[in-house]
This record gives sequence, structure tokens and C-alpha cells, in this order.
Amino acid sequence: MSNRGANAEGTTGFPDDELLHEQEFIDGLYARVDVLRGDTEASVGDALAQGNTPMQARLERDVLVAERSGLLAALNAVDGSLCFGRIDLTSGVTHHIGRIGVRADDTEHTPILIDWRAPVARPFYLATGHTPMDLRRRRHITTDGRRVTDLHDEILDLGDHERTGHEDPTGDAVLLAALNSARTGRMSDIVQTIQAEQDRIIRAPHKGVLVVEGGPGTGKTAVALHRAAYLLYEYRELLAKRAVLIVGPNPAFLGYIGEVLPSLGETGVLLATVGELFPGVRATATDAPRAAAVKGRADMAEVLAAVVQSRQALPDPVIAIEHDRDVLMLDAGLVQVARERTREAQLPHNVAREYFEGHILNTLTDMLAERIGTDPFDGSNLLDPSDITQIRDDLAENPEVWSAIDQLWPRLTPQSLVADFLADPEGYVPDEDAAAIRRPVTGAWTTADVPLLDEAAELLGEDDRVARALADQERRAQVAYAQGVLDVSYASRTYEFEDKDEEDSEVLSAHNIIDAERMAERHEEDDHRSAAERAAADRTWAFGHIIVDEAQELSPMAWRLLMRRSPTRSMTLVGDPAQTAEAAGVGSWSEILSPYVEDRWEHKRLAVNYRTPSEIMDVAAGVLRARHPDFEPPRSVRSTGVRPWARAAGDDLPGTVAKAVAELTPAEGRLAVIAPRELHTSLAARLEDVTAGEEPDLTRTVVLLDPRQAKGLEFDSVLVVEPARYGTSDLYVALTRATQALGIVYEGELPQALRAATV
Repeated sequence: MSNRGANAEGTTGFPDDELLHEQEFIDGLYARVDVLRGDTEASVGDALAQGNTPMQARLERDVLVAERSGLLAALNAVDGSLCFGRIDLTSGVTHHIGRIGVRADDTEHTPILIDWRAPVARPFYLATGHTPMDLRRRRHITTDGRRVTDLHDEILDLGDHERTGHEDPTGDAVLLAALNSARTGRMSDIVQTIQAEQDRIIRAPHKGVLVVEGGPGTGKTAVALHRAAYLLYEYRELLAKRAVLIVGPNPAFLGYIGEVLPSLGETGVLLATVGELFPGVRATATDAPRAAAVKGRADMAEVLAAVVQSRQALPDPVIAIEHDRDVLMLDAGLVQVARERTREAQLPHNVAREYFEGHILNTLTDMLAERIGTDPFDGSNLLDPSDITQIRDDLAENPEVWSAIDQLWPRLTPQSLVADFLADPEGYVPDEDAAAIRRPVTGAWTTADVPLLDEAAELLGEDDRVARALADQERRAQVAYAQGVLDVSYASRTYEFEDKDEEDSEVLSAHNIIDAERMAERHEEDDHRSAAERAAADRTWAFGHIIVDEAQELSPMAWRLLMRRSPTRSMTLVGDPAQTAEAAGVGSWSEILSPYVEDRWEHKRLAVNYRTPSEIMDVAAGVLRARHPDFEPPRSVRSTGVRPWARAAGDDLPGTVAKAVAELTPAEGRLAVIAPRELHTSLAARLEDVTAGEEPDLTRTVVLLDPRQAKGLEFDSVLVVEPARYGTSDLYVALTRATQALGIVYEGELPQALRAATV
């Protein structure tokens, strides 16, 4: 097998020249990286120190700062695990493989380290003894910081009899070591152990919608994250401008996966839950399942459209407007005409208000012009066009006119519209649905509210006339200020040279080489935010690619939100319909996608379970087979020999859980106690040093979660409490989070599917 450590001679008697040789390479690699880091820091500092520059130069500077800052972040993120492999080709060429690419400082920019995403690195993941892809040897390099600690070699050319003492006969040592290693509370990248079926999905072409389905432990989340890194590498120019969005099921999950992409050299990605995708709103409350299901239905789009139209009111019966010494009466018939003409433009409500204002002003102008300008003898109007214009302008200055318009076609915000609707939903949805979603106007937002807010924002639009006017006013003020500076400069120059010869007065001053408009441009505020940061603040941002984890859980309304953010329909959807637990979840890929792309999507399936030992997977599969006899779980690649156990709690559930936690807590690694939310307070009181809540610290040894929070996470050991209170999908999820050991504690009945399967 392999020799550990950097001894001069391995335990098998082979000289350890290979280990020493790799250490020399790593030393040289990091020496180059340290130089790159220093140069990059200096270039960013120099660029930012340039201050005000011409427009083109400023643009070039901002691009340089963004690129160099990204490179610096990547260099810092991968510092401790930069190189992990080597491939030796039959031609004699050798390539080292790493998390990012590094080149030498020579005229050819010779590659020192090959980025794992580069085509030349692909044989590292796909080559086999049957299909060696021109490889003699594949080497896995294990490091601790900058020190080489282990090598594993796979001989792929059967004619190559050269041995190193680091041969791995099965080729599985690195994978099994990673699977059996203690969890840290943070997902690690799998870049060193990507399997062939995973690699094909990661490198799938960047077009359309790709659905990646896989049961627990198949690595679908890791595949999605590595796909994001690959796409950013392969389509850098496109995606760096538009950003990549990764949508996860809950904040705990996003914290869990947050270090994966930086470890792969990528930092320009936006990670968010659906509850964070409306700028200025963060979902902090939780809906009852019934309420979430009602809010998530596709017909809520039509409901909200009806709510918006109901705000476009008619007088009841009239609105009286005093103007000078006249009283103008706006009745329902007149307003009905103005409303219908405005609606014919098919514009969002707030945008259309400008048209409604015009129709009302015209109606009032005609009414007043007829009243004061009609000749009593022949009925002709004595007013000329300028008189009519003056009447309209006068009416536009009347506050009562605008008060009437505000009653009839008010400016609305998505927040006010949705809050008012949820406070009084009767008449828009059936009574039983209204009872489920009704809440006070001041209620906190839930995740299911955010798609409603987004839908409302689409229906309302934004009347930006005031903002544009303010921006124009600010711009004019800047130009005026700049002109004043130039005038002072000119006056100073005139005073300075008034007694000098004309020849001397040809010296150029500021006003000779720049005008006020350009001078104002130089003082405009620069936006140094990354594309991901700008996207987070812009509801209308169109992402270059969107990755959705646990995609089967999203409601139809949530899909409407996401599809608006992906007009090109470039998406990777990851999930498992068997794990659908949310009442609003769609659970069927065709149901999700047909309204948007019909059948133009590709489906891939991951069938190998790398996380869950077969003993645990057999128990979990039995839960689903009780409902779906034909269910086939993913195949586990390993066995621990330890069967899950179940224990009755008697009359002291918290005490029994505390004893089980003491028994299951690993010497290294993490333990999750998964229990219904209503038990968390009593359990937390008996568990020492436990972390819980909406965003628990997953790096702590013991964490208390509910089944929904556990989605997508993994732990060394798991204790499932009161499984009879879970739905089938929730229980299946809870049972499949462990990599080593599973225990069950119950107070009431143990579900039938678990009785015979546990000890």
C-alpha cells in the first residue's frame, strides 16, 4: 500500500525518493504562488491608488481590480491544499493537477500546475485499466498544509512494471479515506475523488436545463457545486459578468456548503435561499404547512393580479374636486373609460399610472374647458389651444386632483400589496385557504411570501420618474459645480497672465483640456462590487447560470421567481423526488419544467451512495418501501458492520436522549440529534454544549436539528428522536444523514418499518 510520512525510506524497503521528489515540487509550487500573491496584492493596491482617471482608464482599472481581487481570493482560499494529483502519460509527459492553474514566470508562461477543470486533467478522473486514456500512472498526493504526507499510485499501463512502493492495488484508498474521515461541520470539496459518473455531469455542456437526480449520499450537491466551478472556468467571460446563483433549502445548508467553492478557487458566486431572493426582505418566520401550500400554488399569480386590479378603483359614486370657483365631478363612468384605456397599454400598475394620470387630467380639462369656454349662443368653444394647455397645467397644480388620482390608481409597493392581501384574503381565495394564510399586516415574512413579493413586483413595476428627476437634478448640480471650478481656474489664469506676453499665455490650464460634463464624470462614484454582490441587490438581475439544490421542494410560485432570473433557462437542478417533504413542493421534474421549457431538458441520475453505509441504507429504504414497494435505493459502496439500533425512552425522553448522545458522540467528528421542533426546548435543556436554532453552528460537536434542517447535511453519527412523528419523506431524510452510526430513540410507537430492521 502506501508509505506515510517523509522518511528517507518507506516501511516496505523502497527508497522514498518519490515522496521527497513530490515535496520538492510542492515547495517550488508554493514559492511561485507566494510571488504571485505578492504581485497581485501590489497590482490591486496600485490600481486603487490611481484615483480619478479618464472614463476609459477608469473602466480598465475597475476590470483589473475585479480580476486581480478574484485571483487573490482564489490564491488565499486554496493555500493549504493546492496540489492533489499527478498524471504520467505514456509519452513521458507529466502533469500535476490542482485546484487552480499556476504558470511559470517565463516567456511561454509554462504551466506548473494544471487546473482540475482543464481538458488535459480529465484523464485523472476518467482513466481506467480498461481505458487508460494514454496514462501510465495516476497519483493521488495527500498534503497537510505545505507538507506532503502520503502518495497513492494507480498503475494503468499493464506493461509498466516500474514500482514506487506507493501502489494502491484497488485504487479506492483515497476515496475510502475521504468517506471514512471525521466530519467537520462543513462540506469539503471532492475534487480529489470525483468519480467518472460525477465527472460527466460536472462537465456537461453549458446549455439548457440539466436535471441531476440522486438519492441520499450520491454526492449530488457536491457535483452541483463542482459544476458551478467548472462552468465558471470554462465560460469565464460570460458568467463572470452575469454571476452564478446557487439556491439552497435553508440557511444551515448554505453555511454547510459555503467553503466548497472558495476551496476550488471560485468566490464570485451568490448563495441564497428562496427567502433571500427579494432585495430588502429576509424571511424569518415559518408558515404552517397548509399556508405554505396555498401560497405556493401556481394560481396565486392570478390571485395577485386580481388583487392589483382591485386597487384600480372607481368612484363610489363620485369624487368632487374643487378648482378655482368650480366643482368638477368625477363619476364612475368617466373613470371607467380612463381605466380601460390605461389597461389596454398592458403595462405594470405603477408604470401605467402615468397614462392614467394623463387620461384623468385630459378628462378634467375637457370638462372645465367645456364649462367655461362654450359660447352660449352657438355652442362653439371659444378657447384656443394655448388656453386649453393652461387649463391642464393649472389642474396639474391642484392637490385635490392628485388626491383623487391616488384614490383611484394608487402607487403600490410589493410589500404593502402582499401584506394587505394576507391580512384580508377573503374574496380572492376560497374561505378555507383564506383562513390558512390570514395574518396581521405587521407579521414577519416567510419563505413562501418571497415568491409572492416577486410576483407582485412584476405586476406593479416601478414608477421611476421621481428617481430619474432626482438623478438628473444631481447630475446638473455636479456639472454646475464643475463649471464653477473651471470658471475659477480661468479667472485665476487671466489674472496670472494679464501682464505677460501673449506667447507665455499659451500655457494650458484645466478649462483648455476638459469641459464641465467630463469633469463631473470623473467625480462619479465607482461601483467596485462584484457581479454577485450587484446581483444580490437587483431583483431584475439575469444570472448566467442557476443551480438549485433540493429542487423538488420548491413551489410553483418559487419556480416563477427563479425562471425570471434565468431568461436563458441555463440551469442545473439537483434533487430527489423521493425526499419531497414540503407541502408546496412539486416533486416531479416534468411538472416543474413543462411550463417553461416543455420537454427540452436533460435528465441524469446518480446511482451510487458514497455517504451512507449499507446497514443504515437498508433501514432507510425499508421506510420508503412500506409505501412504495418497488422503491430501489442508491447502492452503497461501503459497509461498517454496525447495525442501527432503536431504544424505548420510557417516561424520560430527554434523559434517554442525553444518554444516547453520550454513547454516540464520536471522539472526532460530529453528531446530529434530529427531532421534531416541538421537542427542541426540552432536549436542549438536557444536552450539554449543544447548538440549535434557525442557523445552528454545524462545526460544534453536537447539533440539534429538525428533519427539514437536516436536508443535504451529513454527520458521523445521527440520533433520530420520535420517528413516528415524521412524515415518510422526512424520516427517510433523517435516517440517511449518518456516515458511521445511527441510533433511534422513541417514546411512543416505533414505525413498523423500523421494528425488524434495527437492533
